[in-house]
Amino acid sequence: MTGRRLLGQILKEMGKVHEGQIQEALAEQRKGGGAIGEILVGMGAIARADLAKALGLQAGMAVVDLSTLNIAPEALAKIDASTATLLRVIPVRLEEGVLTVALADPLNASCLDELRFLSGCEVKGAIADGAALEQALEKHYGAQDLKKGMGAAVDELRREAASGALDLEDRAALAHAAPVVKLLNYILFQAIKDRASDIHLEPFVGEFKVRYRVDGVLYEMEPPPVTLAVPLISRVKVMASLDIAETRIPQDGRIELAIGGRPIDLRVSTLPTVYGESCVMRVLDRSVVHLDLENLGLRGDQLAVVRRLAQLPNGIVLVTGPTGSGKTTTLYSVLQESNSIEVKIITTEDPVEYDLEGIVQIPINEEIGVTYARVLRTILRQDPDVILVGEIRDRETAQIAVEAALTGHLVFSTLHTNDAPSAVMRLVDIGVEAFLIAATLQAVVAQRLVRRICRDCREWYDPDPELLRELELEAPSLGGKQFARGRGCENCNFSGFKGRLGLFEIMLVTERIKRALLEHASSSRLRSLVIEEGMRPLREAGLVAIFDGETTVEEVLRETVVER
Repeated sequence: MTGRRLLGQILKEMGKVHEGQIQEALAEQRKGGGAIGEILVGMGAIARADLAKALGLQAGMAVVDLSTLNIAPEALAKIDASTATLLRVIPVRLEEGVLTVALADPLNASCLDELRFLSGCEVKGAIADGAALEQALEKHYGAQDLKKGMGAAVDELRREAASGALDLEDRAALAHAAPVVKLLNYILFQAIKDRASDIHLEPFVGEFKVRYRVDGVLYEMEPPPVTLAVPLISRVKVMASLDIAETRIPQDGRIELAIGGRPIDLRVSTLPTVYGESCVMRVLDRSVVHLDLENLGLRGDQLAVVRRLAQLPNGIVLVTGPTGSGKTTTLYSVLQESNSIEVKIITTEDPVEYDLEGIVQIPINEEIGVTYARVLRTILRQDPDVILVGEIRDRETAQIAVEAALTGHLVFSTLHTNDAPSAVMRLVDIGVEAFLIAATLQAVVAQRLVRRICRDCREWYDPDPELLRELELEAPSLGGKQFARGRGCENCNFSGFKGRLGLFEIMLVTERIKRALLEHASSSRLRSLVIEEGMRPLREAGLVAIFDGETTVEEVLRETVVER
């Protein structure tokens, strides 16, 4: 039996590299390790498309030219639109019961097993150019076909049930039924295509709702029949390795997918309700999260302050705000700013949402005693420079965080408070002495998320005077400032918004603030002092975003209040 062909030899035969480049790459591999293909890409010797083609040839796949290929309708009919688009594959040939599918990434070949199940055929992979594959998907599986995905899957399920091929009472069989798999693929594709952060499957009396959250707002999809609630949720539980027979207690799990060539994690939570199990999937998609301080919405002066905080030698920096206000994204972006060879960073989180290269991340598991306080004590023996504590929940965790700051560590963490000055009162309530807060707390960053107006359909208008009064603005005092809104277009799903930006207030603990802490100043007195010291309140940050045409009056009124 012959061994697998060497990648370098394949690339030479393709005429993409010469022997000298291969030897240079091998020398680099011996020094620093890594895959030779990636080294050649890094050297600039080959393009990533060349590497994909060579890897496909190495795996025994044929190469197809989709731009010249006429695809038979019977091959296309074997894979539904949502599955093809979700997995980024296209069927190209059906011969003697063998279906050949083209994919741009040979590392995506793990999807071939799922395609064998869904198509009922033996499936072989072939390599195609990425751009040509995208064009073929658009040509053969356009958006108009995707809209039919749910109806087609439902009809197929009904036919199988009517013929006796499927027992609607058998949860395990339903969870593996091809129509149910296709229907869930359709739901996942639509949600991920629309940049959803959460997908909700909710049974009610006489109906089954499918909703997803985009930019903080829930939208409802076309509801499947209520009879599909159990099959769909059972399918999710199978994928998340949960017990499908157990419906009386909440369960949590995780699904790892490769969609469109990019890794996506789904954090699954099921909850028993009066009308059956409710299921929520949190979508963790690296491609829509850019961990860069400049993408958060920080203004120039605020950005400079946060960058200084990221380089502090010690102390505590807190980020506060309600659930879903972007605290984790802000903290991850700050850690990326600090991340370098010279700095040891350790995080403890519940759960770890995104993998950060070069950073040690520890998941909390309170069921087995892996608590924030217990892990934090161990972290201090791991010689860190920077520590992230996912949340300060109790006195013990707060005390260890203070101890870490006093012994020369920089500690980042979160609290659930409405504004920056309230974080101090919260620490006092937890049981931290005022003098320890004054000695260790460097800054508190409070934040909210507002929806960003779609750039493609933004228009300028004159808002209702009543809305201006709610913002405590009068027309004569505006000095010609303009207000924007989104008309709604295809790019933003006719919502008028696309993406979100943060509103921030940053409280720096100056000497004057430290004296106020030691004197046990009230929350209102503290707020007055920090504003005198230069803090821009959340409402004021919202006004700046409105006048820049980034968000609307309604968004700022919804997310901020005037503190008195």
